[in-house]
Amino acid sequence: MEPTKPKLPAEAIQLYNLFIHGEISRRAFMNGVQRFATAGLAAAAIIEALMPNYALGQQVPKTDDRIKATYETVPSPQGNGSIKGYLVRPASADTRSEKAAKLPGIIVVHENRGLNPHIEDVARRFALANFMAFAPDGLTSLGGFPGDDYKGGQMFSKVDGKKMGEDMVAASMWLKSRADCTGKIGATGFCYGGGVANNLAVRLGADIAAAAPFYGAVPATDGIPNIKAAILVHHGELDTRLAATWPAYDTALKAANVPHEGYIYPGAVHGFNCDATPERYNKAAADLAWQRTIDWFNKYVRG
Repeated sequence: MEPTKPKLPAEAIQLYNLFIHGEISRRAFMNGVQRFATAGLAAAAIIEALMPNYALGQQVPKTDDRIKATYETVPSPQGNGSIKGYLVRPASADTRSEKAAKLPGIIVVHENRGLNPHIEDVARRFALANFMAFAPDGLTSLGGFPGDDYKGGQMFSKVDGKKMGEDMVAASMWLKSRADCTGKIGATGFCYGGGVANNLAVRLGADIAAAAPFYGAVPATDGIPNIKAAILVHHGELDTRLAATWPAYDTALKAANVPHEGYIYPGAVHGFNCDATPERYNKAAADLAWQRTIDWFNKYVRG
C-alpha cells in the first residue's frame, strides 16, 4: 500500500492535531503556523489547508435518494436526559415486508467536536452498505454541534464525560431495540469516538456484536475480559502515541479470547480517515480501513 504523503510539513499537521484536541490554545496554534509561513508558505493558506472542508469530503449527499435519514431524540436517563442523533437507512429497506426491512445497526461516534457533517456523511456511507446507522451527538445537552469544529471542541470539554458515555450507551441500546433493527449492532468511531467504540464493547458485553475503533483510546485493562464483541483496530503509523497502545491491547484481547485484528497504516497520521481534512487524509489507508470495517461488520454484525 503506497502511503499518501501530506503536502504540508508533518509538524504543521501535528500542530493542528494538538489544537483540535485542546492541548494547545488557538493563539499557540496561530503562532505555530507563523513558523511555517517563513518557509515560503502563507500562514492563511496553511490554516485554510488544515481546517475541515465538509463539502470537499462529502461522498453521499444529504438528498441522495438511495437513503432515508431523520434526526431522532433518544431518552438517556442515566446520562444528560436525552441525546439527539442522525438515523440513516437505505431507501431500499423501506419495504412492506417487516422481515425484509430489518437491518443490522451501526453506531457511528464522532471525534471530540460533536456530530459534524463529516460524521453524518460516514453514517450515510454505512446506509449505502446496507446497514442502518445512528450517529449520536454528544453535544446534545449544550444545543448540539454548533456548525464550527473549534467551537464544538470548546463545548465538548464542558460536557460531563461520564454522562456523555451513558448517552452513547443509551443510543446503542435504542438502536438495538428498534423494530426495524435485527437486534445485532456494531460500533465505530474516530479518536474520541474510537475510544467510545472500545468502551461500548466493554460495557455492553454480549449486547454488541462488533466494534471497529479508528485511532481510539484503549479501554481499562480490567474491563477487557468483559468484551464479547469482535474488535477491529485501526491506527496510523505516524500517530505514534496511539499506535503504541496496540501491542498490549492485542495481548489482552488474545488473553480474553476475543476475535480481533489490528492494523497500523504506513505513512498515515491521526485522523487519516477524514477526507474533510485533506492534509490529514490518506486515501490509500482510508479506503483499505473502510473496506476492512465493512467486511468485519458483514461478518460479525450481519452474519
